[in-house]
Amino acid sequence: MSGFVEKPQPLEVPGLVHLHTGKVRDLYQNEAGDLVMVASDRMSAYDWVLPTEIPDKGRVLTQLSLWWFDQLADLMPNHVLDTEPPAGAPDDWQGRTLVCKSLRMVPVECVARGYLTGSGLAEYNETRTVCGLALPHGLTDGSELPAPIFTPATKAAVGEHDENVSYEEVARQVGAETAAQLRQATLAVYGRGRDIARDRGILLADTKFEFGFDGETLVVADEVLTPDSSRFWPADQWEPGRAQPSFDKQYVRDWLTSAESGWDRRSEQPPPALPQQVVDATRAKYVEAYERLTGTPWA
Repeated sequence: MSGFVEKPQPLEVPGLVHLHTGKVRDLYQNEAGDLVMVASDRMSAYDWVLPTEIPDKGRVLTQLSLWWFDQLADLMPNHVLDTEPPAGAPDDWQGRTLVCKSLRMVPVECVARGYLTGSGLAEYNETRTVCGLALPHGLTDGSELPAPIFTPATKAAVGEHDENVSYEEVARQVGAETAAQLRQATLAVYGRGRDIARDRGILLADTKFEFGFDGETLVVADEVLTPDSSRFWPADQWEPGRAQPSFDKQYVRDWLTSAESGWDRRSEQPPPALPQQVVDATRAKYVEAYERLTGTPWA
């Protein structure tokens, strides 16, 4: 059992129809048929949406995605039409709203890995493969891979695990041509992001993208290269063979699985509220990622 500890009620906004409440984002449709995506301050971990929010998180995710969309513009079109909240929207939507094209979404989580960790490490330790791709012997937690790899996953509903699948399974589900486009786009965008982040002293260990079609054109959607969708590691602290310090929600995961939290991840009980020091430290990690990547102070 997992999902929302306390599922929020969607807001009623004139001219908008509520479509979906996700782990972080609320999705609406306006009268023109465009999507209005609002990033909340909700935090998810271990397939639970936690009862405690992280102040400014939604704005950091939105503003960082917009910055990355600009860095990727010559490489990949995106779905953004406008960043102004619709008339009548709450003041709190400022800075966290994207008005987007309605795309024909591809039901695949497109993951690129340049370093071995997380679920990829767990699979490697059992089979020496990740998503069916054979990797060299001798790799350990945090090892850089010989070359970045495309390791797709099926998209899961809130409260369920995404499941790693092979490239062949993606091709079976969406067709060989689309699968090839997804792999090429994922690795190209990852490569651009990796190089930009490395210039700023950050390693992009892995990341996930969502793509959709605008007519016949493949478009990157949702968020890109944020601390929610990526593992960012400080380059000067990288040391294979151990868990790496990171600019993402790992701080929250570590607290939840510590004795201090009192929570048993294997139980069906929802996780507890986060203490203030964990909230403050997590917010600081997200803000630091934004500032180091963009070179701009967080306002």
